Amino acid sequence: MQLEDYFDVNAPDDIRIKGHRIGIESVLYDYLFRERTPEQIAQRYPSLELEQIYATILYYLRNRETINAYMRDWLIWRENARAEQDRNPPPVLIHLREQMADRKNSQPA
Repeated sequence: MQLEDYFDVNAPDDIRIKGHRIGIESVLYDYLFRERTPEQIAQRYPSLELEQIYATILYYLRNRETINAYMRDWLIWRENARAEQDRNPPPVLIHLREQMADRKNSQPA
């Protein structure tokens, strides 16, 4: 099996682990930024095999420049999406926030 066979490249900015909806950015974020081991990542994503996690890390190591750009673009997109959600939260989030505030206000001091 070739390393690339572990992935579905849906678009230049959408690389998923084959057979899953999990993008490589999820595994690599845990590995690069949270400094989690492959075994710790496997605990977080039980549907992934350890082999798939190692393949994702190896794919990053073999394509470091390209995947660093991929991760940078993903981090920018993620930050923009969070900022947009803060500006325009969906109705369900507004409702949940109101419920949490009500519970907090109704608790005895």
